[in-house]
Amino acid sequence: MKTREDMSLLVERARSGDPEAFASLYEMVYKDLYRYALYMLGQKEDAEDVVSETVMAAYAQIGQLKSAEAFRAWIFRILSNKCRNQRAAYLNRTGELDEQMPDPGGDFTEESMLREAMDRLTGEEREIICLHVFGGYKSHEIGRILNMNPATVRSREHRALERLRKSQGS
Repeated sequence: MKTREDMSLLVERARSGDPEAFASLYEMVYKDLYRYALYMLGQKEDAEDVVSETVMAAYAQIGQLKSAEAFRAWIFRILSNKCRNQRAAYLNRTGELDEQMPDPGGDFTEESMLREAMDRLTGEEREIICLHVFGGYKSHEIGRILNMNPATVRSREHRALERLRKSQGS
């Protein structure tokens, strides 16, 4: 794992146009980006696509990043917006999605059970849980990413976790 100083140096190099520095930054966050997108969207291909779009957008906009320390939150904000847009696009193609969904009568792995539980959450709740679990963000950081008060983030996260607990009991 790179240190904060290493990351800051890489951000500065990437902002100066160094593609290798940006690739190193991406390598540091790609697993968390993918996991977040997968649990937000529920489809492997869509998660891969949205992460790719995020990386291209981040690379094109890296010069606009004001603070090197904000890189992780900044790239997750881009990903979060792209996931929201993709989820909105799902509404326009529900028939297509029904055909793509796996047979619910099949075997359930832990991952499929987790996805099913996450599907019970609202988009905002899912986003908060994913940022916390996969991004490792605290409530004040999630608040900055989602333009939300940290106390609101904590209460919505608490409600989402309660809903998940109750759904496991039924």
